[in-house]
Amino acid sequence: MLRRLALVVVIVVTATLQNINAQELNCQMSVTTRQVEGTDKQVYNTLQTALYDFINNRRWSSYSFTIEERIECTIMINVTERVSTDEFKATLNVVLRRPVFKSSYNTVLLNLVDRDFQFKYVELQPLDFQDNAFASELTAIIGYYAYVLVGLDFDSFSPNGGTAFFEKAQNLVNLGQGSAYSGWKAFEGTKNRFWLTENLTNSSYGKLREFMYQYHRLGLDLMSENVEGGRAAITESLKLLQQANRDKPGSYLFQLIMDAKRDEIINVYSGAPDNEKVVAVNLLNELDPSNTAKYQKILEK
Repeated sequence: MLRRLALVVVIVVTATLQNINAQELNCQMSVTTRQVEGTDKQVYNTLQTALYDFINNRRWSSYSFTIEERIECTIMINVTERVSTDEFKATLNVVLRRPVFKSSYNTVLLNLVDRDFQFKYVELQPLDFQDNAFASELTAIIGYYAYVLVGLDFDSFSPNGGTAFFEKAQNLVNLGQGSAYSGWKAFEGTKNRFWLTENLTNSSYGKLREFMYQYHRLGLDLMSENVEGGRAAITESLKLLQQANRDKPGSYLFQLIMDAKRDEIINVYSGAPDNEKVVAVNLLNELDPSNTAKYQKILEK
């Protein structure tokens, strides 16, 4: 964990180490097909293996990680329809976890479902990917989320540490404007790949990224040594969310943050003094009014 922090804070030192140690991601990849009729399942096993190798064996940055320091994530693909021999419709569930300093606890940074996932895949065909060209829908989407995952992890260790990765994801969105498939364009919905990187790269949503650093690095990471100080930092991070949501109500990134953090925040304040509980509940009720019943339970503990 200390090494991870050094990688983020003293980035220039790591550049000379880029050819040693492990890749950034330790991603568990699964492909399920319960909704697909037929007995030809081998293609899905091959797809799962190919995607596992693609995301875990590729370098997504110039920074080096030891095996223990790799970013923990899960990508679950649920194939819902085989449109043709080599074309598929699916949903994509992406989960990102981060270790909390001096603890065995992993906190969830992102838990997202992408329902605009349609792609072509020819069994045993190599998966081609380029940052500056739209090689295929499949690798563009997986590459997009790889950059988002690395960026969010870096943001949680260093203020705006993930900017370079979000810009790479945004470049894939730009390339995807010519795609025949959904998920890349602004007019196709309010919760898609376009809007996620728009929120991550637009300075108008900067306080949401400030929250990621303050909540995790100054809040959760501190709590093993100073519970009161860590919880106070988390309260301040909730005020950042409050201001961000007042400025730009209901953004996609804000909703993803609340979905990932809701239950954890309740646990953080369950042992707090009554005055801190009241402040937290008032903030949370404003931020997430549809879940006020959950937040009221903080006052009962």
